[in-house]
Formats: sequence, structure tokens, C-alpha cells
Amino acid sequence: MDQPALPKIDRRAIPARARESSWEAPDGYALRRIDWPAGAPPRGSILFLPGRGDFYEKYLETLDQWNRAGWRVTATDWRGQAGSGRLGDDAVTGHIGDFSQWVDDLTALWSDWKAATPGPHILAAHSMGGHVVMRALVAHAVDPDAVVLSAPMLGMSGPPLPLFLLQGVAKLMCMVGKPTRPAWKWSEKPGEIPARRRDLLSHDGERYADELWWREKRPELVMGPGSWGWVERAYASSRVLEAKGALEAVHVPVLMVSTSNDKLVSHPAAVRAAERLPQGELVVFGKEAHHEILREVDAVRDQAMAAIAEFLDRVAPART
Repeated sequence: MDQPALPKIDRRAIPARARESSWEAPDGYALRRIDWPAGAPPRGSILFLPGRGDFYEKYLETLDQWNRAGWRVTATDWRGQAGSGRLGDDAVTGHIGDFSQWVDDLTALWSDWKAATPGPHILAAHSMGGHVVMRALVAHAVDPDAVVLSAPMLGMSGPPLPLFLLQGVAKLMCMVGKPTRPAWKWSEKPGEIPARRRDLLSHDGERYADELWWREKRPELVMGPGSWGWVERAYASSRVLEAKGALEAVHVPVLMVSTSNDKLVSHPAAVRAAERLPQGELVVFGKEAHHEILREVDAVRDQAMAAIAEFLDRVAPART
């Protein structure tokens, strides 16, 4: 018997049962977060981390859907992004001193969150969030029962050159100018979204428009290019993941949902990672999906969400 379709939520409103707050890192830095309570009985708990330049409002539909399926759900903005402030010289350029700062934040948040929530405990992330999650897994800094990654940034789309060479170019750019300056052009007009940006993210015009609506309603969420420092540190961090034996030592079940049509992150890197991870699995989309698979048209998004649900039911069944 078919399950009744879940009612669609208002993607431009914080759900009534969700609560926004902040979490304080060990060094006192405040990260914005949102929480949905667990069902009765709870299915388990999911901690979701968004991508570079992202904010959790973009994923309200997915987070609320998981909650209605019985999961206790938490999402947070990364240090220096969205509602968690900035680390560069202006309000829109995304900068970080080193990706290890994000790994440290995730490690501390994971410890606090896991102690306060019912299991099984799932780490889920999109794009750059997936990169940081993988760094934490390689460092054995977190111990989830399973991991779900959407279009993970395990490599960046760009020239097919060795990582050490790409990092060397970015390091040179950091030496000849401020590392906090933008690494690419956002728009001719400050604060204006590039005209073809949607073509990189989603075929769904309404879901793409939701992001622009939230940016207008909450201007603090707006972020543009990454800094040259971010680029250089991203290549350095990717070399950690590419190191021999790094992913092979991660024994957690990991599902990656990726698209060969991705123009922002490297799909081949996700394919390689799935082969290297002892319990890695990969769901592949093609031209029907852009980078933001969980914000794609219903036919694509529903397929991705169903694959995630099947994976979690199989590798992280509810505890009795």
C-alpha cells in the first residue's frame, strides 16, 4: 500500500515546531542553529551542515521532512557564514584561516549534540559541509552511525591539474595580495547575484527563488565569493583527503548523492571516494540535476530523498 504524500511546507517560513538559537564553541564564538524536536518514539537524530555560502533556511523543506519522518533534526551555519558572522574584511566574502577551524567546531558541536539527542546519530551535509564532515571522519573526531552527503566538495570543479600545483597558484595569490580578498568576480554590481547562477544550482525556479527571498528578508545571510585564503586552504584540505589510506580508514557507512552535471564540485572525486571508503555508496544523477540535488525539481529530489531514507533504514535502524 502506498504511503500518503507528506504535505508540502512553506519554504519561506520557519516551521512552528522548529526553534532557532545559537551554540557557543569552546572559544566563545557563537554559531547560529535550528532544532526540531524528536518524534515519539524518536527515529533517531540528524545533524545537518550546509555548504559554502549556504544557510540552513535553504534546506527547511528537507529538514522538516526528516523531522516528520520521526527524526530529531539540528542544522547550523558554519563559523564565518550566514548568521554566524564573517571572518574576512567585508560582509560578503567568505574567508577562513584554515579548514581545521571548522573541523574543531564540528567536533565540539558533535560531542554536545550527541549527548543531548537520541540515537542512532546521523551526520548529513551538502557540498563544502560534506568536505568538512569527511575531514572530521578521517581525523576520527566524530563517530556517527551513518553519513549522508549531498554533492560533497571532495574536489573542486576546475582545471585538471595536480592539487599541489593548484594550491601553489592559490598560495602565490595570497602572497601578492590580501588572502581575504575575493578569489572570483561575483557581479559587476556589489551585492547583485550573477545572472547565470541558477544554471549552476537547480532546475527548479521556485526553489531557487526561495533562496533569494530569504536573502532579502535576512540580509545577514548574503555571501558572495570565497577569498583567496579560502581557496588555498580548500586545496590544502583536499590534499589531506587524497592522502593514501585516509578515506580507507573511515569505516562508517557513507552515502553520497552526486551528479555528473555538477559544475561547482568534482563528481569524479565523489566516485573515487565511494570506491575508497570501505562502506561507501553512491547515487548518481546526470543532466537532470544541478549541484543542489536536495533543492531540485520534485522528480529528482524525491528520488534522492527516497534513496537516503532507504540507506538510513538499512544501515541505522531505529533503536528499540
